[in-house]
Amino acid sequence: MSEDRPFNRRNFFLQGFKELLRPMQNAAGPLEEVIKQLSTLDLEAEAVERHRAEKPSRPVPSDAGQMIAIPIRPPGALPEQKFRETCSRCGECVKVCPVQCIKIDSTGVKGAGAPFIEIDSAACALCDGLLCMNKCPSGALMPTPIGEIDMGTAIWQEASCLRTTGDGCTTCVDVCPIGEMAIVVDEKRIKVIENGCTGCGMCQNRCPTLPKSIVVKPRSINASLTQPRSRPR
Repeated sequence: MSEDRPFNRRNFFLQGFKELLRPMQNAAGPLEEVIKQLSTLDLEAEAVERHRAEKPSRPVPSDAGQMIAIPIRPPGALPEQKFRETCSRCGECVKVCPVQCIKIDSTGVKGAGAPFIEIDSAACALCDGLLCMNKCPSGALMPTPIGEIDMGTAIWQEASCLRTTGDGCTTCVDVCPIGEMAIVVDEKRIKVIENGCTGCGMCQNRCPTLPKSIVVKPRSINASLTQPRSRPR
C-alpha cells in the first residue's frame, strides 16, 4: 500500500492536470481559426496601403486657387488673363485709391499678385475721377465710363436677409453709389438690376448680417470689354 501511494498520487495529479487542459484543447481549433482570419485581414490592409502608396496623385494646376476663387479686380480691368499679363504690379492704383480698397499681395497667394479688391475690408467707392484706371501706367486698367464698369454683379441671399424676418433693413439699397439703376426694394425683396450693377461691393461691405445677405459675384474670367454694358435708362 505504502509503495503504491506515490504512484497513485502522481497519477491523481496527472489526471487532474489533463482535465484542466481539456477546455483549452477544445478551444484550440476555433482559436487557430481566429488567428488565421486576423492574419488575413492584416495582409489585406497591407495590400491596400501599398496600393495607395503606389497610386499616382493627380497634378494640381498652379493657378487652381484663382480658378476656384476669381478675385474682384479694380474698375476698368482688362479680361482676367489679359489683365494678369498686362499689369506691371507697380502699385500705382493702390496709391491713388482714396478709400484704399485696392490691395496687392506680394506673395501671389491672393489675386495672383495683381491688384484686387477685398470687399469685406473696403469696397470701391467709384470715386470722382476714377483715379485708379486713369493713373494706371500699363493699360491693365482702361478708362471706362461709370455706366460700363463691370467688376461683378451683386447677388441677394434671401435666406439670411433681415427683410425675411420682417425687418425693414434697406442698407444695401441706401449705400449703393449707382442707386436705383442698380438695386431697388421690390415689395419685400431686394432686386439687383444686373446691367446697372457695377460690382463695386458697397452693398456687401455694409450689409449687417453674417454671413452677408448680398455678395458680389466676380466678373467671369472670360468677360470681354469689347462689349461694354450700358446703364438702363
